[in-house]
Parts: sequence; C-alpha cells; structure tokens
Amino acid sequence: MKDRAGPNSGSGKVFPAEGLPDLLKHGSCDAPPASKPDNAARRAQQQISKDLTVSLPNIITTGRVILVPVIFWLVVTGQSQLAFFAFLVAGLSDAVDGYLANRFDWKTELGSYLDPIADKLLVVSMFIAFGVSGALPSWLVIAVVSRDLLIVAGVVLAWLLDRPFQMKPLGVSKANTAALVVLVAVVLADQAFALGLDRLKFLLILLTGALTFASLAAYLDLWLRHMSTADLPGSRT
Repeated sequence: MKDRAGPNSGSGKVFPAEGLPDLLKHGSCDAPPASKPDNAARRAQQQISKDLTVSLPNIITTGRVILVPVIFWLVVTGQSQLAFFAFLVAGLSDAVDGYLANRFDWKTELGSYLDPIADKLLVVSMFIAFGVSGALPSWLVIAVVSRDLLIVAGVVLAWLLDRPFQMKPLGVSKANTAALVVLVAVVLADQAFALGLDRLKFLLILLTGALTFASLAAYLDLWLRHMSTADLPGSRT
C-alpha cells in the first residue's frame, strides 16, 4: 500500500510539518525577520537619544544654576580668583547653551524660562555678595535687586488680575544686562588680580545705575499702559 502524498509532494523538497507556518509567512524556511519588540526597543532608544540631545542646552543651563551658590560663597569668603574663574565658566555656559539651542534648533519651552532665570540668579546673587563684602555701593545693590523684584511683582499682579503681561526684553534692558555683567566681571577681576581698576569701576557703577533706573522706568511705563488698555475684572456692568 503506497503512502499518501502530503502537501510537499511533487516539489522535490520535503518540508517538515512544523516549518509550514514559517514557509507560508516568509516564503522560505529561513529564520523570520527581527521581531516587533526589537524594532520597538530600537525606536525607543533612538527617541531617548534624541530627547537627551535636545535637552543638552537645558542641562548646561541647570549647571549654571548650580554654580550660583558656589560663586556666591566664593565671593563672600574672599576666594576671589576661584570666584572669577567660576563666573567665567558660568558666562561661557550661557554662550554655549544659547548657541546649541539656536544652531541645532534645540529650543524648548523649559529652556525659554530656565535660561533667563539662571542669568538673573547669577547676576543678582553677585550684586548681593558684593553688597555684603562692600565691593559695590549699597544704593546700587538695592537698585538692581529692587528692579528685578518690582518687575516680577508686576508680572504676578497682572496674572492675579487676569491680565497676563508678557515681559519682553527692551533695548535699554539689554544694555542694562550687559552693563551688569561687565561690572561684575571687572569687580571680580580687580579683586582676584589687583589690577587697579577703581576709575573704570566708578564709571561702570554710574552707567549701571543710570541704565537700571532707565530700564525700570521703561518697564513701568509698559506695565501701566498694558493694565489700562482694558477693564479690570469686576468693573464691567
């Protein structure tokens, strides 16, 4: 009695029964391609790598925030040279994270808030430290700190009154920030290396004071005009 021919008869090949599912799916008995979990893991790894790359400017900015209390402590304890080089590193990090964000389009919403906050913390903390050590006149320290506090208070008040106010940098504000940074660098360099920059510091103090009051007046004018453009909540009938 002859054996009954199976589904492989006449083909010249004999396929084991357990190989039929692979044959029907892939057209051969070769190993199937990589499974979907492997592809998903690869995609997840690529996404993680992309997220880390995009967040690199924010990581650098966070490092600058961490440097703020370190530099403050170095200034108030009289370690001028270390404070100068730490401030230099912080300044370079600001330039690097800005370049990376703009050059490779690694901008994030977090970075748009974190970067100016880091800059303000660094500059204001330096002025407070200089006020404590007597390196800068107290009137200038009070003016610089009060300006930033008043701006923040104005933004918060507008938000509480349901009149959100977007603080945009003005030309005079940018000039003021540049003067603040230059003054801090000059004071630190003079303390660290005894360069005898008293006359330059005096001129910078006057310039910084004038720009601080001018920028505060400009922001106050913007805020008042913004708050008066529409009715306050509760005043409508």
